[in-house]
Parts: sequence; C-alpha cells; structure tokens
Amino acid sequence: MAISLFSFFSGAGLLDLGFEAEQYNIVFVNEYERSFLDAYIYARQQHYPLLREPRYGYHQADIRQYLHGEQQDKLFNHIKREKRYHNIVGFIGGPPCPDFSIAGKNLGKDGRNGVLSLSYVNLIIQCHPDFFVFENVKGLVKTEKHRKHFRYLKRKLRQAGYITSDRILNSLCYGVPQDRDRIILIGFKRDSFANIAGIINARGMLAFPWGENAVFPNLNTVKGQNWPTHCAFNPGQRMYAPRNLPREYRCLAVETWFRKNDVINHPNAADIFRVKAGRTKIDTIQEGDVSGKSFKRLHRWRYSPTAAYGNNEVHLHPYAARRISVAEAMAVQSLPAWFSLPPQMPLTQKFKVIGNGVPYLMSRAIAKTLKATLDGIR
Repeated sequence: MAISLFSFFSGAGLLDLGFEAEQYNIVFVNEYERSFLDAYIYARQQHYPLLREPRYGYHQADIRQYLHGEQQDKLFNHIKREKRYHNIVGFIGGPPCPDFSIAGKNLGKDGRNGVLSLSYVNLIIQCHPDFFVFENVKGLVKTEKHRKHFRYLKRKLRQAGYITSDRILNSLCYGVPQDRDRIILIGFKRDSFANIAGIINARGMLAFPWGENAVFPNLNTVKGQNWPTHCAFNPGQRMYAPRNLPREYRCLAVETWFRKNDVINHPNAADIFRVKAGRTKIDTIQEGDVSGKSFKRLHRWRYSPTAAYGNNEVHLHPYAARRISVAEAMAVQSLPAWFSLPPQMPLTQKFKVIGNGVPYLMSRAIAKTLKATLDGIR
C-alpha cells in the first residue's frame, strides 16, 4: 500500500519535494502559471530517475476546472484507480496567498487569489481524499477578518467527515535559515482509517504531533541565541562565526547554507538582478540591517528574514555589493544543492516561484510526521 499524492498550486514543487523525500508518490501535478509548471518539470528532469514523472501527468489549469465537467470526471477516475490499487490518496497544496498576507493585498476571501482557498476546500470535499494538507500565510489566522474565513473552511471540512488540526509553524524550527511563519492545516477522513480513534482527542479533534520532527522545538530559544546584529558592510571581507553563537545553531546561518549548496558554482549563480538606481545608498546599508521596508542586507552568520521577493522586498548579499542570486535564494529556502531552475525562465519568475514555496526542510518534516501518523492508523 503506497501513499499517492495529488498536488495542487504546485509552483516549482518545493512542498512536493519534501514529501517525495519521505517516499510519497506524486501522481498528479496541477499549476496555473505556465512558467512555474515548466520549472517543476525541469527541476525533476535534472534529478531523474530519483524523481519520477507523475502517473497522471502535469496539468496547467485553474483548480476550479476540476469542480465540474470533463476535468472533474477525469480527476475522479484517477482517484478511483488509486483506490483500486489500495493506495492511500492525499491532496496537498497551498492556494495563492497575497490576499491574506499582512504585507500583501489583504483583500481576503473575496480577492482574486483569496477565492481559491474555498475552491481547494470544495475540491477536497467533492473528491474525498483520505487526507489533505493545506498551507498558507499566517495572515489567514492573524486578523479577525481572515480568521473568520479560516474557521468557515474548517467547519465545512468537519461537516464533510474530516478531523483536522492546524498550527503556525516557523521554518527556523526545522533547520531552515529563514524566519518564516506558515499556517498548516491537516485533515484525515474519518471513515478511511480503521484505527483513527487513536488520534482523536477528548474534544473530537485531531491530535497531531506537530513538533515531533522539529530540529529546534522551541522558537523562543532559537531567537534568544547570541545572533550577531549589525556590522559595517565590507565587500569581500572574511568573517568567522561568532564564538558566542553555539555551534548547533550555526546550521541556521545564511553563510552555512551558501557554503553547503556551493552557491557560487550553482547553475543559477549568475541569475541576479543588477542594482541600478540608488547604488551608492544601498552600499551604505550595514551587514545584518534588515530594518528597511525594501532593501535588507542579510548577515552571513544569522538567519534570513522571510523570503518574500514578490512584495518589493530585496535581500542584499552580506558581503558582496549586489542583490542575492537565485541560487542563494534557494539556499535560504533550504533546497538541496541539485535543485535548479531553467535558464530561459524570466528572472522575476525565478525569484517569485522560490519565494512562494514552502521551505524544503519544513516540508520534509511535516511529511515525515504525517507518514508516521498514517502508518499508525491504517
């Protein structure tokens, strides 16, 4: 019995990669943006045969097309086929989130992208996967306006027979060199699992062990370390790791990941936006000064702020007079060194698809915890 995943809003597949690393099978991939889907396909071709083609292919389509008509019938047939194989079927996806982002449009459920969260939930309810994963920005639960919509989505899922659990997770807790919060909602269909009673708490909710595979379970402890703050920007100058920063936390430093991924020799190393206007001013920003609304210079021996390259946020290299490269942005997202994007992909799209993704190591930890839970109840 295998675990078959139908992936929606797939982007370049950062969320999917974590699940594939934990032996889930991606059998169906859906993404609306053509350049993102091409990036998904390209990245996996570079790592074939370790990552195989999805059984039912790649699909460029609006998710709402699967709620009715011919596309719905095809999707139903794919799911039925997996059931005939006696495979567990899961849906994973993160609907586009700028309408729920505090730093974004904040239009909520009625925004052009915001409506897709309900579409994803409706698709889950119509297709009855055995479990699902729903990922989004923390803004979905941080403001009352959006929190009300999130409660509505969860209520619909419970009424459809799912038990759910959700948690805001920070990628630092999973060894990612980035301070990034994400809301993760997980649900299991009650009638799909013989031993599901073992993971239902006294309130009838899913008791999911969220922290089971965290590298650093306590976020306050992580942030409370002696992280360096600001220092003068000196291009090319060497700087050793601070002695008062415990060695076990150095895995969260930007420089650790730049070295680990050999970013200067990466296929996307030359993918860099050139700074034109305001160059003199930019070069006065200290290493580690991330207080600016737009330009933030990373500190080599500290973790990065959230990679949000579509919100006019620019991350400057710690010790080079330039913006960070696509390869370096991938390292900030804890992607494996082999992962790369196609040369012909527009630079803006490269940064956008990387910034939109779920950090790889966080995705992998979620997948591992979920798999252990599935093994205990089926």
